[in-house]
Order: sequence, then C-alpha cells, then structure tokens
Amino acid sequence: MERNPKDAPPYAELPLPDLLRQLSSDMATLVRQEIALARAELSERGKQVAGSAVGFGAAALLGLGAFFALTTTLIALLALVLPLWAAALIVTIVYGAIAAVAALAGKKALGKMAPPLPQTVDTLKEDARAVRAGIARGR
Repeated sequence: MERNPKDAPPYAELPLPDLLRQLSSDMATLVRQEIALARAELSERGKQVAGSAVGFGAAALLGLGAFFALTTTLIALLALVLPLWAAALIVTIVYGAIAAVAALAGKKALGKMAPPLPQTVDTLKEDARAVRAGIARGR
C-alpha cells in the first residue's frame, strides 16, 4: 500500500537535523509544561495546608498543656499507693507503649496515601504512551 503525500505529517519532508531540532524543542516545552503543572499542584496544596496550620498550632499548644497536667495528675494519683519514682516509671512505660502503637498506625496510614502529584503523574504516563505510539508509527 502506497502512502498518499497529502496524508504525510507536515514534518515528514524535513531533513534529519531539523527534525532533531524540532524534537529537542518539543521535549523542552513538554518538560517545562510538566514542571509548571507540578508547581501549580504543589502551590495549591501549600495554600490548603497554610490555612489550617494556625488552628493546628493553637490546638497543639493547648493540648500539650493538657497532656502535661494529665501526666502530673496520673503520677500524683499513683504516688498515693507507690513511691514517686515507681509512679513516674509506670506512667512513662504506658506512654511509651501508646506511642509505639500510634507510630505503627501512622506508618500504615502513610503507606496507603496516594501519590503527592496525581495529575502530573497521569500526564507523564500519557506523554510516555504518546511517545511510544509515535515511535511505533515511525517504524
């Protein structure tokens, strides 16, 4: 089957150096666009995080104060029936166990998170498929 010259892409008649120059230019443009997309996604996430940071900061400060008060209360309560050092040691061991369980749960939840830049990842995959298809057509 013979190809019709009208069906040929506009760059089909270009010499190899011009094709390579065009490829280089297109790849540079594609990379710049992908970087711009990644920046936009990160910027949007940054704005969302910054908006809630103040509330979390205040909650953390007050929560820490409440935690210290609770710790003092627990040690004082246990010190009624045990020596002070033993009461403090028991509270420390209990807190350590709770911290270990929380760390394992956090690690598990972190493993289930989606990629940080889903749209950028998707477009990079599409770009790779398009390049492979173009190479396959060119053979």
